[in-house]
Amino acid sequence: MSAVALLDAREVAAQVTDPEMPMLTLADLGVLREVDRDGDRVTVTITPTYSGCPAMATMRDDLERALLRAGYAEVTVRVSLSPAWSSDWITEAGREALRAHGLSAPGPVDAPSGGPVALTLLRTRRALTCPRCGSDATALVSEFGATACKAMYRCTDCAEPFEHVKEI
Repeated sequence: MSAVALLDAREVAAQVTDPEMPMLTLADLGVLREVDRDGDRVTVTITPTYSGCPAMATMRDDLERALLRAGYAEVTVRVSLSPAWSSDWITEAGREALRAHGLSAPGPVDAPSGGPVALTLLRTRRALTCPRCGSDATALVSEFGATACKAMYRCTDCAEPFEHVKEI
């Protein structure tokens, strides 16, 4: 394989979509960390959005399939937990894709740099806008949506429910 193969491997891996939010590629979601090539072998490093995320096995399988189809003889997918994934890693294109599909994109993470994150059992206050009508009149329905990484809201102006991808 030529020197272009490394770029090609990254491009192939970057196009694999998230199994829970297929409007996002793994690159736009920010879980695709590294793609390294050694001859016809590729090693991909991904970081889960949550520890124990059940979608990781599917992400691994989808990456392996895509790269094997692209002609690589051996594909290894590694999981890196450090640094921990942050919703700040979602690209602007990813945020736009979420909004276009009726999901509220996460805001910036408000966490201290390098220190512990305080645990609170109180409701999380978020300043959101409805992805359907743009209103900021929203109400939390449930801190947990279809997946642990989303919360359920409803717009009090248009009355439509929507999911919000949580800030982490």
